Amino acid sequence: MKIVIGGHLNQEENMELVKKEGIEVDIMDDMSAAMAVKSGQYDFYFGSCQTGAGGALAMPIALLGNKKCISVAGPGFILSDDKIAEAVEGGKIAFGFVPEAAQSVIPKIIRCLNR
Repeated sequence: MKIVIGGHLNQEENMELVKKEGIEVDIMDDMSAAMAVKSGQYDFYFGSCQTGAGGALAMPIALLGNKKCISVAGPGFILSDDKIAEAVEGGKIAFGFVPEAAQSVIPKIIRCLNR
């Protein structure tokens, strides 16, 4: 499994959280990251921004389509493990979240991806 980090905030911190899970990970700008997932160079996209959706997912939505993207944490909400698992099972490959939720949601997403 290969994950690319995009989004506008805390890219280095998000990369370190993914590395802790033993996953291959790189950082790219949003456009390059979304293109790398679209071309199959990377399997999944993680991005963070202030809303967990706008800056984190704009390029993945544009290039991969809305059906492949989900905001798993935004201001005032974090999806449950069940909802994240449901999203993964439903084919979501790009995940957006607010920076303050990264420590919680990154391990949850990876657990679901590894099922």
